[in-house]
Amino acid sequence: MRRTVLDERHEAYRKHVRAFLQDEVVPEYAEWERTGAPPRDFWPRAGAAGILGIGVPVEYGGNPGTTFLHSAVFAEEAQTLGLAIAGVRVQVDICLPYFLELGTAEQKQRWLPRIASGDALTAIALSEPAAGSDLKALATSARLDGDHYIVNGAKTFISNGMKADLLIVAVKTDRVAGRDGISLLVVSDGMPGFSRGKKLDKMGLHAQDLAELFFDDVRVPVTNRLGEQNKGFTYLTANLAQERLSIGVNSQAAAVAALAAALELVGQGPRPGQHVKFELAACATDVAAGQALVDQALAAHEVGELSPSDAAMVKLFCTELQGRVVDRCVQVLGTRGIAKHSRLGRAYADARVARIFGGSSEIMKVIVSQSLGL
Repeated sequence: MRRTVLDERHEAYRKHVRAFLQDEVVPEYAEWERTGAPPRDFWPRAGAAGILGIGVPVEYGGNPGTTFLHSAVFAEEAQTLGLAIAGVRVQVDICLPYFLELGTAEQKQRWLPRIASGDALTAIALSEPAAGSDLKALATSARLDGDHYIVNGAKTFISNGMKADLLIVAVKTDRVAGRDGISLLVVSDGMPGFSRGKKLDKMGLHAQDLAELFFDDVRVPVTNRLGEQNKGFTYLTANLAQERLSIGVNSQAAAVAALAAALELVGQGPRPGQHVKFELAACATDVAAGQALVDQALAAHEVGELSPSDAAMVKLFCTELQGRVVDRCVQVLGTRGIAKHSRLGRAYADARVARIFGGSSEIMKVIVSQSLGL
């Protein structure tokens, strides 16, 4: 079906992104998977290509005339090439909005040029050993001491966490206020008391690092607080809509790529039987429905009308769709679909976590049901 949410500007950007990925990532992607993260020099290369400055004002080194739609194009092209580069989405789609929307003039001048150029890698630290999707259960604390906060606690399963230079850390600045006691602090690499644990192994997304973080009396300047004290839950709720849309876009693109890979493999063998045809036809129908939902959400987001519940619907539907399509494609291909380093084998392993990070499918159902007045 013809898409209308993207125009010639986005298609021109698509060609630029495709060339960048083919030249700069595809030749070394196997090494990324082996080492568990992109090399440090990838980030300045991506910055120079205008990929990290999407939506950033020109005065801070951004890519002029770009919006989240350009980020969606990047995700689509990466998945088309079988590249799971989640760290870029963490930097651009998830972390960057906090600096753009909450940063003071001084903070923007201090941080945005480094983020857009790739000089600074970012991460957001929410999940804790005993607090995942439930932000109210955060235990990492920050006590005000003059012009600094004293931060203590631990975070886990943090994407980009092993190498991040700037980490947006959700902390409790009022331990008894529940979600109304959360603040956002930017912890810089090298601050005394901040340390990282082991890099966490996982079943998929092997080119994306995942870290444990520890805070032992880390002194964070008040000037590193994003927004107002104790308003963090409101900020997180607002920005989680784009994060969930980003995950949905990526999952939809992954489903499209998985179906294309399956069709290519089927075409290389004997004429498929009726069952295989039916299964792939069902996948194609699922993918078309997912694309319509994603494009409608992208259009709404472009004009500032995407609600948190609509974003939750997109994440819920598209991540479940990704798992369903990849599983069906692997099933009909049998042994040809399960090779560890094949396109479908990697897609199968990469798909599972999408239904967990950014808020589990169960949390998405809670949000949607609340929007229905239930």
